[in-house]
Amino acid sequence: MPILEKGRYRGRIAETRVDIERAQRLRQRCFRGSATGLDSDGFDQPCRHFLVEDRASGQLVCCFRVLPIESGARIGQSYSAQFYDLSALEGFGGPMAEMGRFCIDPDRSDPDILRLGWGILTQYVDQLGIEMLFGCSSFRGTDAGAYDDAFALLNARHLAPRRWWPGIKAPRVVRFGDGAGKDTDMRRAMRRMPPLLKTYLVMGGWVSDHAVVDDALNTLHVFTGLEIGAIPPARQRLLRAVAS
Repeated sequence: MPILEKGRYRGRIAETRVDIERAQRLRQRCFRGSATGLDSDGFDQPCRHFLVEDRASGQLVCCFRVLPIESGARIGQSYSAQFYDLSALEGFGGPMAEMGRFCIDPDRSDPDILRLGWGILTQYVDQLGIEMLFGCSSFRGTDAGAYDDAFALLNARHLAPRRWWPGIKAPRVVRFGDGAGKDTDMRRAMRRMPPLLKTYLVMGGWVSDHAVVDDALNTLHVFTGLEIGAIPPARQRLLRAVAS
């Protein structure tokens, strides 16, 4: 897959052990709040690792990993399957890919970084003929009360189709219905929504009806799915414009 360059950034797939360690170092900083050490696990080996770098300095500003899966019959091999009952998705017949550990340098706020990340992912999805993209979308911290409005919005508008419904598996979860009856502040809901999740949603993505409490990474995360064929045509054109 070729290097994708747009403006001040370039996106590419990691090619060396050093590349992967750079990604693990950024992940350590973003997910574990530490400037030292590497965030790594057993899923790093089978995944492809994607990097977005500042073209001028070479600094890594964004990374994520992707695990290709032949079909839903193998979804039990995914990272997400540790936390969610994904038995409904075992019936999905097409190629799938799990995106995980997506993070952006906390000192950077340029929306072009996220845009380029989606551009290189679009190249990969098209190249492999992926029909569903899924993963865990993370909210920072484990204080569920801080996200009442965001969870209420997800519950009202963005739950998974029943045929793909992700069930509860993790020992500690926050059910979105627990905040029912509260007035939802839509502006606050969108402000508290992670940028990656917002992008999934505008493309027609959907989520589980609960968040998993992940103390190890200090996050609340929701299972997120996106059927590629259901992405609105106008949004598909925008993605492929970035990817070209």
